[in-house]
Amino acid sequence: MKRHTLLIVCIVLVVGGVGLAQTAYRLFLPIVQHGALIPSDDEVSTRLQVAEGYAVRLYAHGLNRPRLMAIGPDGQLYVAERGANRVVRLSDSNGDGRSDETTVVAVNLTGVHSLEWYGQDLYAAGNATVWRLHDSDADGVFDRSETSVVVDGLPSDGGHSTRTARIGLDGMLYIAVGSKCNITVGCSEGDPRRAAILRYTLEGHIPADNPFVNDPDPRRRAVWAEGLRNSVDFIFLPDGRLWATHNGSDGLGNDLPPEEVIIEVEAGKHYGWPYCYTAVIGSVPNDAREVRDERVPLDASFSTCDLATPARFTDLAHYAPLGIARLSDSEILIAYHGSWNADQTPRDCRVQRIQVSNGIPVSADPFLTGFRDHPQQECGRAWGRPAGITIAADGTIFVSDDHNGNIYRIVSLPR
Repeated sequence: MKRHTLLIVCIVLVVGGVGLAQTAYRLFLPIVQHGALIPSDDEVSTRLQVAEGYAVRLYAHGLNRPRLMAIGPDGQLYVAERGANRVVRLSDSNGDGRSDETTVVAVNLTGVHSLEWYGQDLYAAGNATVWRLHDSDADGVFDRSETSVVVDGLPSDGGHSTRTARIGLDGMLYIAVGSKCNITVGCSEGDPRRAAILRYTLEGHIPADNPFVNDPDPRRRAVWAEGLRNSVDFIFLPDGRLWATHNGSDGLGNDLPPEEVIIEVEAGKHYGWPYCYTAVIGSVPNDAREVRDERVPLDASFSTCDLATPARFTDLAHYAPLGIARLSDSEILIAYHGSWNADQTPRDCRVQRIQVSNGIPVSADPFLTGFRDHPQQECGRAWGRPAGITIAADGTIFVSDDHNGNIYRIVSLPR
């Protein structure tokens, strides 16, 4: 039992007797059994609905476009505050389930979007740069002298500007770079590193086993996989597989293309964009083939959709999946940012739970909902929009909301 809970029960025992003390103990018992304090109901728990067996509360507010997050070696939550070009640490020093201290730990990181701890080093990705931050004087913040550039000069000339950096089980640095265009009719990417996931060493060099390491264009040598219009986030499974979210193009109506929610990214493969897309809804069969986007003519470099690798799991168009996290062997959580231009059928902004069986995503159900005021509201005008998800070692789930500057904390209830 938490000390403060025991103290309260003892006080009630003295003042009100055994019966009242037993009632107080029962009121606090679920919290004690869970091992983490669940604060009283607030605006978030009143508004948002979370899956059965969980409770959601506001953890922090007032942030400037918080995006992806990471749990540090100290067990604290670190957040990429993209709107302020900085990284903050959100601490809960009294263990009451709410952040009570915001510490700015790094500044002047232009467009910082993702965070990844590797030992005692924090890797942060911005619009055109990946930095390594090392707290050499152990003062809890990263001075400019403790910030070094690992990769610089990533293409950032318009279009999708977020960059996400993750470290694979092979100890290599993987970076997602979105496309320059919504669709390439009348627009040229101009750089093979766009609409791709790149792979570098932790020192920013090109690994010798990259699939295009000998390409005549030196920029393409960093490419690990291509045809990925905008993979905002990705994870590595325990067996080393890379699963990425993906945002499809606009302009084909409310229902096309299906949102490619999970793509299993492999070395040297092409995932279709802008020529082709996965047309199946839900779990994609192994023998599925991608279909043509007739707006984009095929060319000498891509002559048939048979060259494209389909997604593993899809959902309705315009859900805009962003952050992804692995909750368990059988559950993946994905932040759906929701639609801003779906017109007749706006897509919800929510956290979606993907069920996994035998290493394959098979079905989906809503995990956290309630961000919109009504079903016809576009998420661009909603109360909130989930963006990032991270999960602490004890199973606590944190969700960032880049629309209203909130961080939500979700814990499982005692069974």
